[in-house]
Amino acid sequence: MWDGNLLDRLHAEYSGFSKGQKRISDFIMQNYDKAAFMTAASLSEAVGVSESTIVRFAFAMGYEGYPQMQKDLRDVIQNKMTTLQRLNLMEGLSPEEIVNTSFKTDINNLQVTKEKIDLHKIETIVDIIANARTVYLLGARSSGPLAEFLRYYMSYMMGNIHLIRFDGSDIFSQILHADARDVVIAMSFPRYSMTTIETMQLMREKKCKLIAITDHEASPPAQLADYTLTAKSYMNSFVDSFVAPLSIINLLIIKLGLKKKDVLQENFKELERMWGLNDIYAGNFPLQDDSEQQNV
Repeated sequence: MWDGNLLDRLHAEYSGFSKGQKRISDFIMQNYDKAAFMTAASLSEAVGVSESTIVRFAFAMGYEGYPQMQKDLRDVIQNKMTTLQRLNLMEGLSPEEIVNTSFKTDINNLQVTKEKIDLHKIETIVDIIANARTVYLLGARSSGPLAEFLRYYMSYMMGNIHLIRFDGSDIFSQILHADARDVVIAMSFPRYSMTTIETMQLMREKKCKLIAITDHEASPPAQLADYTLTAKSYMNSFVDSFVAPLSIINLLIIKLGLKKKDVLQENFKELERMWGLNDIYAGNFPLQDDSEQQNV
């Protein structure tokens, strides 16, 4: 199979295509953002060729079938499209189609992610995290909430969690004491933040163990990491789909919690005592009756 993406190959081999193949190629290159989400039938109608011609074209391009070619095209737009271009992906769809497409994308992301889970790798990563002196969490831009979510739950079982801030704080001072005893968990998805990549490079120079949570083994953060956990994040609008990445993070939290069960139980026991004394959570308040409401 060709090492580059589908658009690169279409450009490279265009001169050797038949008339029908050129029509398909022209449509895909000019409308790749739409073609990535079109069925073989809808693409054949848009191009003006038979559905079987579309399928044969996918085979001719080296794919096992049309779904594989479509997947490659979605990978392309994940990295190429600007936020403004993403905004137009839902244009023209009915309210029902928007709901169905959104949920279908998230469900597919979860399914693909589940199928690629490496349980042995997750166990290894959990052991590394549990034995780290300090765990640095790294997530810039839209991946920031993922890092914050992980920090929130890991702090219940470990006191050595440091969330790297990108709010104007000096990055260098935040990682000043990092060394080979420490672990970095970096979260980054298309379009990959250069800030994340540069910080990972700094942490690599400090000999930290790098764990990446990203969408692909060949992604920039994965290339810097010692260990990579992949989660699909196909989007169908300007909003990044983080359902699958959150599932991977939840899995890490659960596995780590089981490993540190005794510590977690003691911490929650004390926290529940303090929460109760300070009325942290809302109780059940009786509703006012109509007469009371009128007198207010």
